[in-house]
Amino acid sequence: MLIKDLRNCKEIVAGDNTALRELLHPQKENLELRYSLAYAVLKPGETSRPHRLKTSEVYYILKGEGIMYIDDESAEVRSQQAVYIPPNSLQYIQNTGNSDLEFLCIVDSAWRPEDEDVI
Repeated sequence: MLIKDLRNCKEIVAGDNTALRELLHPQKENLELRYSLAYAVLKPGETSRPHRLKTSEVYYILKGEGIMYIDDESAEVRSQQAVYIPPNSLQYIQNTGNSDLEFLCIVDSAWRPEDEDVI
């Protein structure tokens, strides 16, 4: 059985400028998963850097509010919403609230540096 505690996951600043804690990654823990799972935080007033993934991604908003940008579209997002991001889409998110924007990032197939292009 594998149980990960977010508090024990090392925080890094990802290439898109979000504070990230990786919870599950099949290549790092020999898990039988196709996807990776990370927890991200964006401070009030901040915007992640535009980037593209060769793979699909889902953001699940845990707390806060913001604007999600995917290619030529944008929409307000808030807690308890899931956002599907198709492969090769230009994407970024802006925190428009007064508190941290917290969200899960599910990448399928699992995230790899060579699959991401930060603009």
